[in-house]
This record gives sequence, structure tokens and C-alpha cells, in this order.
Amino acid sequence: MPNKTAFVTGGTGFIGLNLIEHLVQSGWTVTALHRPESRLTQLQKYSVSLVKGTIEDFASLERAMPEELDAVFHVAGDTSMWPGHLQRQWRTNVDGTRNVVTAALAKRTKKFIHTSTSGVYGLPKEPFDETAPKLGKGGFNYQHSKVMAEEEVSAGIARGLDAVILNPANVIGRYDWNSWSQFIRRAANRQLPLIPPGSHCYCDVGAVVRAHVTAVEKGRTGHNYILGGTSASYAEIVQMVGKMLGRPTNMWVGRPLGMRLAGRMLDGASVITRSEPMITRESAAYLSANIRCRSDKAVRELDYRPVSIELMLKECIDWMLAEKLIDPVFVSH
Repeated sequence: MPNKTAFVTGGTGFIGLNLIEHLVQSGWTVTALHRPESRLTQLQKYSVSLVKGTIEDFASLERAMPEELDAVFHVAGDTSMWPGHLQRQWRTNVDGTRNVVTAALAKRTKKFIHTSTSGVYGLPKEPFDETAPKLGKGGFNYQHSKVMAEEEVSAGIARGLDAVILNPANVIGRYDWNSWSQFIRRAANRQLPLIPPGSHCYCDVGAVVRAHVTAVEKGRTGHNYILGGTSASYAEIVQMVGKMLGRPTNMWVGRPLGMRLAGRMLDGASVITRSEPMITRESAAYLSANIRCRSDKAVRELDYRPVSIELMLKECIDWMLAEKLIDPVFVSH
């Protein structure tokens, strides 16, 4: 197979690191954009070209992106659910996506793979697929900003960009320092004040990055592909974590109304403290919802293969133990 070239944004993040690892192992030549302050410990283990810049700064982005790439993987994004990060989130998710799209067009990129979220479809009560309305528009800022980011990609398609949009659900796996690993760590250490009452779809980071690469060849221009998997309640996730680690876990499940009230109160208090609380109004609503999404289209067209929750949790926990993010010996306090 001839050598292929890729440019990756968000390369120091959870999905980005796994994607770059997979690309390098598959023989791709990779250029990874990173912020000047980013932690590069893991990224430096791979044979990649590291370039400083940000997606919010078009000049630095344009300098960093090579000409005539086989693919641009736009993975970078701000997933905060705190109103205090609203302006920052908009600059990253919407303005930043517009900049990456513009640069990709100028550099004559052959394929553009945009990492979005299943959250663009809002919090529907029934199972949904790609034909569902994008109820995230006008909703919470994170979801709204990701819908608007998709519209920036669509605007690029209208200008000739060959782009595909991927919509992962809750992603679990290695190299996750800031997302679901935090939930797993708190569950393992019995540090969850309560377990969220909702449920969601979960997807394995390895399956997600393989779908990204397959989308370069098989993804249809302008199409969305939901990357989901098995659904489980947060209580079931906590039970699995405890069983895998052989330790007791807190099993007090909160009530949706209580979660929402706590989110509103903590959001209000954060105006004074100027720090992001553990629960916000947005995250409380998200964690109280019961989300079920379908990935049939990705299975058919991108050879997407969902992984069992047990396997993805085991891989994540094994990595967390190796990184000493979880104490292998539980001490009750």
C-alpha cells in the first residue's frame, strides 16, 4: 500500500492519541498539531511530525498543515458542559472548525474526517439513527456548538470539500486522562457522591479510530455516521468497575430531579467561585437521560464493529492501573 499522509488536530487528546497510534502502525505519515502548552509525553513515542499551533489561530494552522494531504482528521474539540467556558468552547468548536475547513480547502486536502458527537441529536427518549433531527441545535452549549461545527463542515462541502462526519457516543479506552476515566476512578475509589440515574451508549476507542480511517476510503461525502454500541446504565458501569477490581462500590443512585437541582445550584455558585463544579446544569441533564443510538449505517458502510462494554472497560482499567491512575489496593476511608 502506498504511503498516505494525514494531518491530525487534537492529537494530544484521548481519541487523537489512539488515532495517531493506529495511523502510524498502519504506515501513514502523520503531522500532528499541538498547542504550545500541550503534554507531549505519549505523542513523542510515535514517529510523527509535531507542529505547534492552534485551530483558533488560522495563521498558525495554515503554516502547520501540509499541501495535498490524503486526509485531515479534525478531532480537536472542547467538551466542557460548564457555562463559564461558553466563549472558549465556541471559539474552539465552531470558529476552530471553520479555520480547519478553510485551511483544508486551501491546501487541496483529498478527504476531511470530522469528529463530532452523538450529542448533536440531543437527548431523545427513543432510539435514534442518522435520520433523526439534530435537536442539539439551540440546546445546551456543547451540543449546540457541535451542531454548528457540523454546519461549518457542510459549508466546506458546498465549496468542494470531500468531508465525512463521525458521531461517537461515550468513548472508553486507553489514553483517557480527562473524560470517562475520571468517572471510573471515582467509582473505583468510592468517591462518587451518587451514581447518575441515566444510561447511555458506549463505544470502544479502538473501534472508533478504525472507523475514522475506514471513512477515508468508504465514507460518503456529507454523511453522518453514528458510532455507538451497547447501552448500559451508569449504575451498571459502576458495578462492572467494582467487579473487575474486586472491590466494593457506592451504589446510591441519584434521582433525575435531584441531579438537575444540584446542577443548577452548583452552576450558580460557580459564578462566584469561577471554577467548574463537579455537576453542572448541562451535565446533570445529560447524565439523567436514557440515550440509545443505532450504528447500523456505520456497521454497513465503515465496517464498524462495536465492542462489549466489559472489554472496553477492562482495557481502560488495565491502562489506568499501569499509569497509577487507580490504586491497585483499595483502602477504605
